[in-house]
Amino acid sequence: MPLRRIGFMNLSTVTGAGNETLLIAIVAVVFLLAGLVKGVVGLGLPTLSMGLLASVMPPAHAAVILILPSFLTNAWQMWDGAALAGLLRRLWPLQLGVVAGTLWAPVSLASLDAGLASAGLGAALVVYALLGLFALPLAVPRRGERACSLAAGLITGAVTAATGVFVFPAVPYLQALALKKDELVQALGLSFTVSTVALFGRLVMEGSLAMERLPTGWSLLLPMPAALLGMAAGQRLRGRVGEKGFKRLFFLGLLLIGIYMAIRGVTR
Repeated sequence: MPLRRIGFMNLSTVTGAGNETLLIAIVAVVFLLAGLVKGVVGLGLPTLSMGLLASVMPPAHAAVILILPSFLTNAWQMWDGAALAGLLRRLWPLQLGVVAGTLWAPVSLASLDAGLASAGLGAALVVYALLGLFALPLAVPRRGERACSLAAGLITGAVTAATGVFVFPAVPYLQALALKKDELVQALGLSFTVSTVALFGRLVMEGSLAMERLPTGWSLLLPMPAALLGMAAGQRLRGRVGEKGFKRLFFLGLLLIGIYMAIRGVTR
């Protein structure tokens, strides 16, 4: 399917030629890499994919391509494990807060400077990752966990509505619950799945999703198997890493993502 029929820029600006083979290869490699990272540490697919794809296509097109792979990998991550029932019982206030904050936050993607928001979120993740790497972890008291969960969910939802990014403060909060590595990854999948659905609902409410912008052809089909294949490989790697090694990888992943978000926010 010619690129002009699905709304992408002319590939000649990328390759100097009229064929789309290189762009297809780039999309496949990007989602393989992003899926691999997500499989290992449980997050990073949207951030990496958006950043890498934005160099070869308009960000709006990259965001549309990302919707289905992001949802599918998050849903897979959520279901992959035996802890889901327990996590739902423990984390329902967090998910309720995420939905409420996303749907009814007074700010939206259209009303906040995206660059400034990205830089601020990136800086916060960097600080948190450094605290974790230097063995200064945060902890949530079990007695007040439900109230803390609801508050963390509401803030995460508001940040999601304003920036489209749903890692903060949900990711640091979940890590502070001292979950085991596979439980943490499954909890991240649960939170990200709920956030993705809530953000989709917010965009529908605001009329931000136009039918003509939805992906078609290879742009719809290719990213999904690439992301799922990368994620499967990442999960196999995670299975070979112990609890201590996983925590180090987790915080290192957060640090790199935070640095990337901060730089991208300042330079965009």
